Amino acid sequence: MKIIVENLRREFGQTVAVNDVSFQFESGQIFGFVGPNGAGKTTSMRIMATLDEPTAGDVRLDNLSVVEDPERARHLIGFVPDELRAYWDTTVNDYIDFFARAYGLRGDAREQAVLSVEEFTNTAGIRDKQLRSLSKGMKQRVSLARALVSDPQFLILDEPAAGLDPRARIELRELLVLLANQGKAIFISSHILAELTEICHGAVIIEQGRILDAGETGSLIERRREKLTYALRALSDPTALLRDLLEMPHVDQPRQAGHEIQFDVEGAEENAFEVLNLIIQRGHRIIEFRQTKANLEDIFMNITEGKVQ
Repeated sequence: MKIIVENLRREFGQTVAVNDVSFQFESGQIFGFVGPNGAGKTTSMRIMATLDEPTAGDVRLDNLSVVEDPERARHLIGFVPDELRAYWDTTVNDYIDFFARAYGLRGDAREQAVLSVEEFTNTAGIRDKQLRSLSKGMKQRVSLARALVSDPQFLILDEPAAGLDPRARIELRELLVLLANQGKAIFISSHILAELTEICHGAVIIEQGRILDAGETGSLIERRREKLTYALRALSDPTALLRDLLEMPHVDQPRQAGHEIQFDVEGAEENAFEVLNLIIQRGHRIIEFRQTKANLEDIFMNITEGKVQ
């Protein structure tokens, strides 16, 4: 399946929350949706999930229009909001079972679907607990189970890792990778960009309702990276090393990052070789020198300005 967003626009009175947004990706891919607060991410995702209508534009799942045929589209889409909204005196199993019925599942097929998603999301052990008694991490698992009960081909997650502890975030990432490997298209927004880098095949970067860039991660990095960043570890005094780096050609923004010294090198990789030679000639004993991998956080900081609507 190909997810195609075409010239999406959403106006609220005089405010344009989503302004001519276009991008696409495919089944088996995880795409991150990145932008500052107020950029239009949630509005865009609600339109994609058939929970809101655009002022203009469309979202297509292959040839199926989400705007023109939302009823059919909903059977292909699973939506995980940023917070579980439910009747708090409902048990986990009753909650998931309710949505299985809402999607038209009946009899053995419904029971098997509920059992399957409970096992996959590790909520089978809490199926008789009330939703109000669950931790944030478990509520997110239940929300994911609800979204998956109809076996959707396209999964949309709005800030699913917000408020989760480190273990819960890791487990969520592992579940999303498994789902992508099963052939589902996954679209996820998050402010934890380092974690998105680990699992995403690409990203859509938005600010003030407009797309700044979109595509697979490698292409984004190559289009935006004007400098190469290097990291080194040395047996030398870090203060002296930083002082020497400031005096060297091609070097920009030397800084200490934990036990490493990092700096940017302008131009080609040959310049980095020249810098390394100069460092050694200055008497610094280098035990590690490597080029760091650019990530979504680097791209985000490079092309956004933090503006809101």
